[in-house]
Amino acid sequence: MAEQHPALARLDVLVGRWTVQPKVEGLGAGWTEFTWIEGGQFLREFSDAEPLPETAPQAWRENNPLPVTSLIGLDDAGEEFSMLYADARGVHRVYRMTFADGRWRLWREAPGFHQRFTGTLSADGNTIDGRWEKSADGVDWTLDFELTYRR
Repeated sequence: MAEQHPALARLDVLVGRWTVQPKVEGLGAGWTEFTWIEGGQFLREFSDAEPLPETAPQAWRENNPLPVTSLIGLDDAGEEFSMLYADARGVHRVYRMTFADGRWRLWREAPGFHQRFTGTLSADGNTIDGRWEKSADGVDWTLDFELTYRR
């Protein structure tokens, strides 16, 4: 197996298990675990949580994506990452991704449903505050939800 590309090493800060708390009333915490696979050529993200409580908003209970598995890989031409996403609903998506200077960005442009995520890593590397936004046209954006990752 080839040696790990230096750009992939920027993702080392994500490796490990994180508690994930969506900032949505009625939702408890879940967890995400990042692990290197294929000798450090891909980063695997697996997310899950306890079943949603009855107090969770109906829309969240009906559209619960957990568990989620994602694979992150690198395009070394521009040092941009791609994330392949699949969840329990049968949803499959491809996101473009960057991670540099403590800022994590994901985005996708799909007809009728654009998405973007921005996360900021704390100075000690133990917290990521993030937010997902959505747009029908890629021009007008609204907050979908905020969340915090903690080690």
